[in-house]
Amino acid sequence: MNLPNLITLSRIPAMFAIVGLMYCTFRGAASLAFWIFIICAIGDWYDGYLARKTNTVSTFGKLMDALTDKIMVIGLVVAFVDKDKIPVYLALITLCREFLITGMRMVAASKGVIVPADRGGKTKTMTQLIALGFLLGAPMAAYDWAPFLPYDLTLFVEVVEKIGLFGFALGTFLAVWSGYRYVVKHRKLVFSEGDL
Repeated sequence: MNLPNLITLSRIPAMFAIVGLMYCTFRGAASLAFWIFIICAIGDWYDGYLARKTNTVSTFGKLMDALTDKIMVIGLVVAFVDKDKIPVYLALITLCREFLITGMRMVAASKGVIVPADRGGKTKTMTQLIALGFLLGAPMAAYDWAPFLPYDLTLFVEVVEKIGLFGFALGTFLAVWSGYRYVVKHRKLVFSEGDL
């Protein structure tokens, strides 16, 4: 197990820590959740950079990097649905897309073909993560900043939340679009004769 893969896998327990902090009421919990998320986002870039620089790029790393991104997004989305910050239908579309594409990747892998995330999928993931960052930032401003500032942050928090929701809706659209492109591009490989 090399360092890039350890950084990749660290995002799974980090997701649980972030979600747990989202439900904590002590001052600073929202800030901790936000900054752990930011560290994970930096780690998402750094693990790939480190793997390329040290010539340790592996099939495991390629698959797990995409999978841990999905775990991070799905875990946070479930928590935000529970907190009424993300509509359930957007979450369901996201879940269906991710399971469908992951299933297709597994079929391709069983045939000896590793299908990495394409540019559309990476754009979708980046958009979703930025949106989730805004949604995590809103309670940080409301609970950790507001008590120490001489002015009302209510409007600011509402705007940050709306940006996060709009961004996630955009990410959902990109998820559907990139998922459609993925199915069209790889349908012959995945649904080849004898596998239906």
